[in-house]
Amino acid sequence: MRILLFGKNGQLGWELQRSLAPLGEIVALDRKGSGSLHGDLTDRFGLINTIHQLKPDVIVNAAAYTDVDKAESDPVSAEKINVEAPRVMATTAERIGAWLVHYSTDYVFDGGGETPWKETDPTGPLNVYGATKLEGERMVVSRCTRHLVFRSSWIYAARGKNFVKTMLDLAGKRDTLRVISDQTGAPTGAELIADVTAHALRAAIARPETAGLYHLTASGETNWHAYAVFAVECARRMGKTLSVKPGAVEAITSSEYASSPAKRPANSRLDTRKLRETFGLKLPDWRVGVERMISEILNESGGSAHVGK
Repeated sequence: MRILLFGKNGQLGWELQRSLAPLGEIVALDRKGSGSLHGDLTDRFGLINTIHQLKPDVIVNAAAYTDVDKAESDPVSAEKINVEAPRVMATTAERIGAWLVHYSTDYVFDGGGETPWKETDPTGPLNVYGATKLEGERMVVSRCTRHLVFRSSWIYAARGKNFVKTMLDLAGKRDTLRVISDQTGAPTGAELIADVTAHALRAAIARPETAGLYHLTASGETNWHAYAVFAVECARRMGKTLSVKPGAVEAITSSEYASSPAKRPANSRLDTRKLRETFGLKLPDWRVGVERMISEILNESGGSAHVGK
């Protein structure tokens, strides 16, 4: 089996190269491409030619326009990458009989209420990013029969920037921190998403009737403030020296936080029952992956003398 992966250097793309390797030959591309192969999602004809040249059995799109705030002032670029590229991939994949794996977000919802969102719930994005991601997943679902679309939230990885790294950096410099407490979701590791993708893809190829849209997050829920508290306490327990005092992470509301161009949903909970029952999965609690990621970060930075012992 040949797998064509777009976005190989992103947090998720990096993990997918590992998780998909046992399934077949992977051709992984970044924006620069490789030789005659094009990985720039703004290059429509380059994408079409690349897919026809390789004739993959599976296309995995791990690339996206993810700058939520910048999308408000640059909707054209966001639409090219989040809508037009998936449309091209879906149309071309259908033409050659390939599977298409695509990733979306909880931002397709309006963030109201406190109930986890189901795949069948009405959508209502609050910002340009969410609107383009919603339209992109619609392109995939409507144009490619063999598709897997995974919506996730609060994605992190030890590789690259993430919320925990920012919090630990600030906690090493400040006595107190102020973090939003009125947005709720489940921190979900890129590693977990990649592993579930490989499992679901293998099952779907054997059972094409399982093609569809699925919600994929770690289990449990938290808010950004509680997430920060957990990360700080976890790092301190692992031996990391921090300036912030125990109990000195202050909870604030979104309205108290510095304003940003894009509005964020308050309720990012996603109901994963369909995914778990269809593919026979048990998704780990969000703390498991976060703690493992913190251990990895501290080991890489030399920030703890106790981690791993």
